[in-house]
Order: sequence, then C-alpha cells, then structure tokens
Amino acid sequence: MKPTITIEYCPKCNWMLRAAYMAQEILSTFTDDVSAVSLKPSETSGKYTISINELELFDRKKEGRFPEVKELKQLIRDQVNPDKSLGHSDKK
Repeated sequence: MKPTITIEYCPKCNWMLRAAYMAQEILSTFTDDVSAVSLKPSETSGKYTISINELELFDRKKEGRFPEVKELKQLIRDQVNPDKSLGHSDKK
C-alpha cells in the first residue's frame, strides 16, 4: 500500500499556500509512489509539519525554519522509493 503524506499547517499564520505549493511539488515528483498528499489545518498555532503515515519527516519548530523543496523531496524519496532519481534535486 502506498503511503499518504500529510502537511499540517497553521491556518492562522496563512501557511496554506505554502503547504499547497509543497503538496503540488510532492505530487508532481512522486505520482507513482504515494497514494495522496493531505493538507491538514492545525489547531496548534505556528505548526508546520510534514509526515509520511505516522513518521514525522520535518517539523518547522524543531528545525527553526521551513524545509526547502529539494530537501523535502530527498526526505520523502529516502522513505518511499530510495532508488528513485530526483535529477537535479539529488544529493551530490
């Protein structure tokens, strides 16, 4: 069964567009590797986390920043399809 990626974001912080952009990037790169990307408005102020099923990949509060798209794609790839080439987004 293909995993579901969840982006939980703070709607009070107006981070929905950022979450939607990242969801679009994920879906365009991992079309065959994931079942869905879910956008989840958080009830916790300032929250912005990205997870695969129950595995947290990135937490804005812990990292002190938002993820770069390249970094996010690498984190997801490492979990869902480690052999997948990301082209220019691959680690050097």
